[in-house]
Amino acid sequence: MVNIEHLALLKRGENIWTAWRTTHPEIEPELDEANLRGVNLKGIDFKLAHLKGANLSQIQLIDACLSQANLSHANLYQAQLQNANLHHANLTETNLSYANLIGVNLSEANLMSSNLSYSNLQQADLSQGNLISTNLSHTNLKQVDLSNAQLRRANLRQACLYQATVCHANLNHANLHQAELIAAYLYRANLYKTNLMDAHLNGAYLFHAHLIEANLMRADFRFSNLSKANLYQADARGANFRGANLRQANLEKVDLSYANLRGANLQNANLEGANLNSVDLSTTELQGAIMPTGNVHP
Repeated sequence: MVNIEHLALLKRGENIWTAWRTTHPEIEPELDEANLRGVNLKGIDFKLAHLKGANLSQIQLIDACLSQANLSHANLYQAQLQNANLHHANLTETNLSYANLIGVNLSEANLMSSNLSYSNLQQADLSQGNLISTNLSHTNLKQVDLSNAQLRRANLRQACLYQATVCHANLNHANLHQAELIAAYLYRANLYKTNLMDAHLNGAYLFHAHLIEANLMRADFRFSNLSKANLYQADARGANFRGANLRQANLEKVDLSYANLRGANLQNANLEGANLNSVDLSTTELQGAIMPTGNVHP
């Protein structure tokens, strides 16, 4: 429950609050379940604050410090959090839908099972964050840092990850249906059984990425780099790999029927057991590639 004295200090204004926090750095503010809907707390110091279950919808927390704060189960619907510091904060099962999170520091934050649908996270830092089972559908993730983040079973349907850094991130079983990953950096990303159906990955960097058993149906990989990527048993029916770099990629038992491989580089790739039904290979580079029959292309 909310500490009435702490809430009263907060309502007296930023100067009083800041002075109290400076004088008593050992005290962690107790504001659980507080109703702060629509309040302007720009630049406030909420470090280590307890805000579990608080109503923070439409609140102004621009440039605020919320590092290591507990915001689990809080309501931050339409909250304004531009450039706020939420490093190592607890945001499990928090509602952040339609929130403005541009430039926010969420590194090492716990966002497990939270709702960030339709929020704006452009240029945010989510590195090493826990986003397992998080709802990120229709979210703006342009130029975000998701390196080493945990995104297992996350919902990224129709999310925009243009130029996002997703290297070493774990996205197994995630839903990226119709997501925008143009020019995204996915070096060594784990996309095991990930749904990338109808996703746009033009010019994406997927060197050494793991796409085992992924759903790549009708995905757009034009001019992307999939060199040394592992696509074992992936479903790539109708996918567009025009001009893509698939050198030394593992395409064993991949269903590539009706895929576009015009101008693609598959030198030394493994296509053993792959389905190339209705695929035009006339302009595809195949030197040294292991073909579906097991023979090596001259």
